[in-house]
Amino acid sequence: MNVVGWLAENGPLMVWLIVLGFVFVECAFIVGLFLPGDSLLFTAGLVLAQHGSHDAEAWALSVAATIIAVVGNQLGYHIGRKAGSSLTGRLGGRVLTPEKLTKARDFLDRRGFWAIVLARWIPWIRTLAPMIAGAAAMDPRRYMTATAVGAVLWVPTLVLLGFYGAGLLNQYPWVITTAVTVGIAFFVVGTAWGIWRYRQEMRKPTELVSVSGD
Repeated sequence: MNVVGWLAENGPLMVWLIVLGFVFVECAFIVGLFLPGDSLLFTAGLVLAQHGSHDAEAWALSVAATIIAVVGNQLGYHIGRKAGSSLTGRLGGRVLTPEKLTKARDFLDRRGFWAIVLARWIPWIRTLAPMIAGAAAMDPRRYMTATAVGAVLWVPTLVLLGFYGAGLLNQYPWVITTAVTVGIAFFVVGTAWGIWRYRQEMRKPTELVSVSGD
């Protein structure tokens, strides 16, 4: 199957569906720990450029994905509020471990507002931070502001970097084609690997970890 040719025909629609869906899941649910969010956003920009999309479409996707990222984080925050002052770690796990939950909590304690902003750029903390902030009863308005700022700095940067970066390489079409193919392959393989790791992680025995900061 000619992946690039398929994308040339269906690219923009699939990019929108995949990006918005995956960004929401990564920002709202634990399974997001295992999804390749950063590479997805960058590859989305590359695919739009490869398809010859107008600048306005790349900016529109950036705005829509930013909104979805904020909505996803808000859901994660409320999940944390409902969960109370503890989250579930996995004994013998490698990702969702008591140690990493504790590190994420400490990161929020030390950095406060800016921790939520910076968390966008740290894959596993990006998913855990909303739940921990909710469980620790961080002020809702302060959290909303921080997560919105983080989303504005995170999503458009990666999407537009891919989009305009590809535009700079128009004189080398093979580079763009290779980058798109590699990016898509990494996304597909990374997602499959992530889902497998998530299933393995969820089979580990659980341990409650306090995130109240007390």
